[in-house]
Amino acid sequence: MARINRAEPRTAPATSVAARRKGLRPLRLWVPDTSQPGFAEECRRQSALVAGDPTERDVLNEIEAVADHSGWQ
Repeated sequence: MARINRAEPRTAPATSVAARRKGLRPLRLWVPDTSQPGFAEECRRQSALVAGDPTERDVLNEIEAVADHSGWQ
């Protein structure tokens, strides 16, 4: 097991310092592992569940209406 030298202060990379000055903070986010077996099948299963939902088109239209596509090609 690695030992932690508590005598040495941790220093943040310059990009982290700059981001904090802009009012941003780091965020750890866990997302599904797309390389796991069964991931694609689960995506298809969930897509099939909503495909027949009559409100799906309304939800997609609402998302499209508020989406900011500026800068995307």
